[in-house]
Amino acid sequence: MEKIDITCTPGEGNDVTILTLRGPLTLATLFDLQTAVRQPGLGNTILDLTEVPYIDSAGLGTILSHWAHTQRIGKKFAVTGACERVQVLFQLTKVNSLLPCFATANEACQNFSSATA
Repeated sequence: MEKIDITCTPGEGNDVTILTLRGPLTLATLFDLQTAVRQPGLGNTILDLTEVPYIDSAGLGTILSHWAHTQRIGKKFAVTGACERVQVLFQLTKVNSLLPCFATANEACQNFSSATA
């Protein structure tokens, strides 16, 4: 059975949470991510996918759902560390034109800071 581990850590700057995912993001594991992003007080969010080997369509839908939620409430969102397989998925589905993607969480935090400055 597939398993995903999600670690929640504060990012640089105000109101930034980094969710580090380890394992595949699929229909079988997306409920853990949904629970993590529904925590009260979660503001600007960075999803660190460095250790995510692949994402299926249900996992992609979960990411897009949270991105849309952050847009509605005026918060920032970014994806970092996507492997080549995940990057190809983002390109094929044109999600890379919607989601802010960065190599590292530090780059995303800097972008969040410069956007508010």
